[in-house]
Amino acid sequence: MNYKIDDNAKILVIGDLMIDHYIYGNCNRISPEAPVPVVEIKSESYTLGGAGNVLKNLISFGCTSNIISIVGNDDNAGIVANELAGQNINSDGIIKDQTRCTTIKSRILAVNHQLIRMDRESVEPISPEIEQLILASLTQNIKGYGVLLISDYNKGLLTKTLLKGIVEICSAAGVKTIVDPKGLDFSKYWGVNVIKPNKKEASMATGITINSMESLEAACKKIKEVANCDDVIITMSEEGMAYYSNNTLSVIPTKALDVVDVTGAGDTVLASLGLALASGNSLHIACDFANHAAAVVVNKVGSATATLHEVEQKFLN
Repeated sequence: MNYKIDDNAKILVIGDLMIDHYIYGNCNRISPEAPVPVVEIKSESYTLGGAGNVLKNLISFGCTSNIISIVGNDDNAGIVANELAGQNINSDGIIKDQTRCTTIKSRILAVNHQLIRMDRESVEPISPEIEQLILASLTQNIKGYGVLLISDYNKGLLTKTLLKGIVEICSAAGVKTIVDPKGLDFSKYWGVNVIKPNKKEASMATGITINSMESLEAACKKIKEVANCDDVIITMSEEGMAYYSNNTLSVIPTKALDVVDVTGAGDTVLASLGLALASGNSLHIACDFANHAAAVVVNKVGSATATLHEVEQKFLN
């Protein structure tokens, strides 16, 4: 299948930004203080996660992109700034919220085995004042972008009020909105152009057990009605990807051959859908492109990214 990629495509991301923190070490003994392993730390690393991983995927594709999000007024906000600078992204769209902490997920690993994950985060809804600051930033920065990707990790940023403002601003500017949703209430995404849950999220949000083409179509219809969106895309892991457009359901078989790690695959799908649609491809071609991109990243360890060359090789195989 032929697809086209516009080198001048500009895509903006808005969503829950976080830090993925990895601590690597060796474990050879049990603590004398408690029946827990003792890890001798050898190294550690930081990388952008959540909506930041969507941004990293866009950059890996060679796309011009930026992000609007929030962090706390803490030391970890400096890590976010450094990671963005490392990707040649400015932090103009990053708003510091004095009442929150910067979201960080710390994972301790020994011999490539994760022993524990520790999360530091604030998940309460943002204040009306922060909502207005974000909408002002979006209004100021939306010009020139073709697509806005909304990455919801249910950390309190994307309130119903904020989402309503985002859709209104993008609609007025002629910018397509694509959302990766979280939670049970998809009505908060009212008016977005495309909504992209996975199979489990779609089933939970609609109350429909998806186990056949009929139930899959019923779930898509209900999501379209609840969210008042143009198109619905449901990712289904090894079952492929379904999309519901113009009252018609289509399913694209999976392209993944060897699955090593599915971490971050949804972020890659969101980014690749955005790039393909911003480049003027049809929804079918965009989904097929995203399917191939996902096949690349699930063959890698951790929250990986794909390049256009790697996706092209998947198309040739």
